[in-house]
Amino acid sequence: MEPDNASAPRLLEQLVAQAEKAGASDIHLQLKQPEAEIHFRLDGVMTPMVRHPFALAERLVGRVKYLARLKTYQDSLPQDGRINRQELGAQTDVRVSTYPTVTGEKVVLRLFREASVPPLDALGFPSGVLRGLRAFLRRTTGLLLLTGPAGSGKTTTIYSCLRELAGQRHVITVEDPVEQIVDGIMQTEVNEARGLTYAQAVRHLLRQDPEVLVVGEIRDEETARHVVRAALAGHLVISTLHAGSCRGVLERLCLLCPERNSVLSAIGFILNQRLLRQTCGTCQGQGCEACLGTGYHGRVPVAETYVVDEPQRALLARDGIATVTASPTLAEAGRALIEEGLTQAGELERVLGL
Repeated sequence: MEPDNASAPRLLEQLVAQAEKAGASDIHLQLKQPEAEIHFRLDGVMTPMVRHPFALAERLVGRVKYLARLKTYQDSLPQDGRINRQELGAQTDVRVSTYPTVTGEKVVLRLFREASVPPLDALGFPSGVLRGLRAFLRRTTGLLLLTGPAGSGKTTTIYSCLRELAGQRHVITVEDPVEQIVDGIMQTEVNEARGLTYAQAVRHLLRQDPEVLVVGEIRDEETARHVVRAALAGHLVISTLHAGSCRGVLERLCLLCPERNSVLSAIGFILNQRLLRQTCGTCQGQGCEACLGTGYHGRVPVAETYVVDEPQRALLARDGIATVTASPTLAEAGRALIEEGLTQAGELERVLGL
């Protein structure tokens, strides 16, 4: 017998509670006949959890929309909303996104977690990477660029760098959006609808006399030029740029900012990182209740770095960007994590294709 209408509110509360207990970042619900699918995003990976009859899933979606104050009758256009934690008996607020598909609506619930900014030591980087980061953060000028796909941990690394710098220097950020408030840091949020872009924010914020400028992302040529010039003008600058490798960062930055000599003079440190699922400590990867049968619990970073010092600048100027080689490479760093028992070969293949 199909559960009655009253079971939809209970089911929603149970799903959120289970997701929070498992450490999931998102709940995905895809309406489709004859059964709707529910997945959790665990440690960055979509994990199938349960299927429900279509009619019950429709009521579940209706309950989500009601609590998020969305139009319950609207299923042909995307909608966004938010559910207060008290209404679900949850630990966190929930952001709601709906989207129409050919089989029915797709609903994503993003769970917000109020976590303090971790210190650099707690990120899981090997000692060599930490030494390189800290050496750069002690500098007064230069450009630090982080790269990696969405979900690779770049933002967390930047916030940990901010924690390291807070209270020591005048630090200003421009972010999209501001994800965590860091005491002692002046933080700004991009608002493109009102005309405040990354490029405009950087240009004006330099008049605030920052010692350290953090730009959430270099998206266009104008932002790239401002970031490079700021690093050359006596500021320490931290930003992100989408590329697949340390060499790719330099290649893309030179495309965005054709003043190649300025780019080579400004850049000081490149960090290319990914996140690998960590082998579950309870079952050692065999699958258990603690890891919901996945064999993994938590994530560990794998990274490669490239330090641009004066000898490297001379080499780059003479022989070009093709000489850029990170040491150790992502693959080498990943294999070291496997040898330590922190992750498994299948995870390295999933993330890096190796």
